Amino acid sequence: MKTLKFTKMHGLGNDFMVVDATVQDFDPLLAPLAKWSDRYTGVGFDQLLVVEKTDLPEVDFRYRIFNADGGEVEQCGNGARCFVRFVVDKGLTDKHEIQVETARGIIVPKLLENGLVTVNMGQPRFAPADIPFVAAGGEQEEALTHIVLVGLESIPVSCVNMGNPHAVILVDDIQNAPVAKWGEAIESHEQFPERVNVGFMQVLDEQNIRLRVFERGTGETQACGTGACAAVVAGVRLGLLKAGAPVKVSLPGGDLFIEWQPGSNVLMTGPAETVFEGELQY
Repeated sequence: MKTLKFTKMHGLGNDFMVVDATVQDFDPLLAPLAKWSDRYTGVGFDQLLVVEKTDLPEVDFRYRIFNADGGEVEQCGNGARCFVRFVVDKGLTDKHEIQVETARGIIVPKLLENGLVTVNMGQPRFAPADIPFVAAGGEQEEALTHIVLVGLESIPVSCVNMGNPHAVILVDDIQNAPVAKWGEAIESHEQFPERVNVGFMQVLDEQNIRLRVFERGTGETQACGTGACAAVVAGVRLGLLKAGAPVKVSLPGGDLFIEWQPGSNVLMTGPAETVFEGELQY
């Protein structure tokens, strides 16, 4: 039997169990994550975040993310904000801007004086092989939208990789969007061999959108940082959102601010909060 110390955190209601594996022995692949993620009988979380040491020079930490179903994923924007707040609050670093190794490269989260966190999320990618996405015959490699068939419906999606795969769908009314129906169907669609996060975006004006996200392995969440980044990137490419200016993304859990100039990195700013500390045995 092992005892594990953890911290419960959230970014706009997208909640996490955070484990410091730099000071305690912990193998997430052997942990009962589905049990712990249960909101009635466990800790309750959307994803598990693991802080590890890194072997890369000039990098401060390694960052691993596991969905509630136990699957490891490449990136999580809300988690990245919680990550930097955690390592600063725990005294694991005296820096307020850190270099973090993820499964898809280096990200740079920065804790601001006002308590918000800005994360340099790197550059988005659009090639089908980078999503990954299997484009239908005849479609251009980096088309602004691709068609995905769900039953008899042809759904235009904008494919963006923000360290993890996203499919963004434009909708007229976010409240009545078929998030559960289309989200579940597209998440595991055969054209997305590694599954995909599905975002539903309503554009209000060139600097304001509403967004709901059906995350792979989790379902709809209160907020999704990489989903917000992907939505703004898709909106800028489609000429619907203002390039190089902060775009307010209103999610069920609250607001994020995303800024992207084509050819540059995506910047995401939002809150990160600690809920409680705990320990469990397994």
